[in-house]
Amino acid sequence: MKRLEGKVAIVTGSDRGIGKGIAIALAKEGCKVVVNSHKKSKEGEDAVNEIKKLGSDAVLVVADVSKENDTRNMIKKTVDKFGKLDIIVNNAGILVSGTITDLTEKDWDRQLDVNLKGVFLCTKYAVQQMVKQGKGGRVINISSIAGLVGFPGISAYCAPKGGVTELTREVALDCAKYGITVNAIDPGVIMTDMTKDMLSDPATKKSFMENTPIGRVGQPEDIGNAAVFLALDESSFVTGHNLVVDGGWTAR
Repeated sequence: MKRLEGKVAIVTGSDRGIGKGIAIALAKEGCKVVVNSHKKSKEGEDAVNEIKKLGSDAVLVVADVSKENDTRNMIKKTVDKFGKLDIIVNNAGILVSGTITDLTEKDWDRQLDVNLKGVFLCTKYAVQQMVKQGKGGRVINISSIAGLVGFPGISAYCAPKGGVTELTREVALDCAKYGITVNAIDPGVIMTDMTKDMLSDPATKKSFMENTPIGRVGQPEDIGNAAVFLALDESSFVTGHNLVVDGGWTAR
């Protein structure tokens, strides 16, 4: 039997990149998955079809996680389709480069809205549903090592990721009495659309490799495997934890 057979998960921002890697990893273990994108896209439909080919079920729900009505409706559509919600993975995120002196207020606000407010809103309505069901649940937040250590030129990305790291610990305390665990994954450098431009620059890629002791860039499935562990019953005593998956970057 697949280890997540009968479970239902939402993975935000799962039409591509890390989110898609997580959705596929959960589906391989038998989990039914709500694929999410902020707009209707071919990539989202492709992710749904890929999951169905694995023998699991999936549906695409378009929702902007920074909008309260969208997040509330995403939870409702999930329950309408699959009857319940067991797992939410708060992965949706954006990155706009800029130092503190160059960054515009618009870019600052948008990154905090998606990367931190979105985690708050999705967690709020997911936890309400899980409490209503009365059978516990799993909240998995995708933070970043940029929430643990500084990176030049991405101040408005580091700030909300640090917020996600701390929010994870606090919400874990609030939710423990309901049997709901709340954990985060802190990826290092992962090959995605968000990082491909940086990694296409030889000097930048060389720097990343020098700072990653394991000697390679991470792949979305590396984060997917970590998410599977946090979704399993075997991790039921793990909560309030930030699981660093960075090839050793922050161990230096």
